[in-house]
Amino acid sequence: MSISKGDTLPDVTLVKPTDAGPEQVKSSEFFAGKKVALFAVPGAFTPTCSAKHLPGYVEKAEELKAKGVDEIAVTSVNDPFVMGAWQKADGSDEITFLADGNGEFAEAIGLTMDGSGFGLGTRSQRYSMIVEDGKVTELNVEAPGDFSVSSAEHMLGQL
Repeated sequence: MSISKGDTLPDVTLVKPTDAGPEQVKSSEFFAGKKVALFAVPGAFTPTCSAKHLPGYVEKAEELKAKGVDEIAVTSVNDPFVMGAWQKADGSDEITFLADGNGEFAEAIGLTMDGSGFGLGTRSQRYSMIVEDGKVTELNVEAPGDFSVSSAEHMLGQL
């Protein structure tokens, strides 16, 4: 069963890459007391994720924040070192990268996918959500192979 609008996010540990090294972050603490635009990708450095998904949020970061978003975050079933490298290569300081290396967050919200046909194993589905004080207020899950409803442009229209 996947998470739905109105649900509270489960409390799991994610890992934020920092200059000082990986920093564990409890999801309950990260999402508490703020409005977060969260998007998830199947994998850092993968084609759609790097060419379209992340760049859209980098480009629209100021517009999202102008519409009341306190923080923009991306998560993926990748380790924090890969997420840190992706942040340096394609990200911005406006976006927080959250590694879900063991897929615990993706599994806890019921949004995993089987990428084993591509050698990826179990990964996160592509989605976006608006989270206010830990509660999902908007949820946009992509159909397999699609990229439209989880884009920054679509989220701007929801705010």
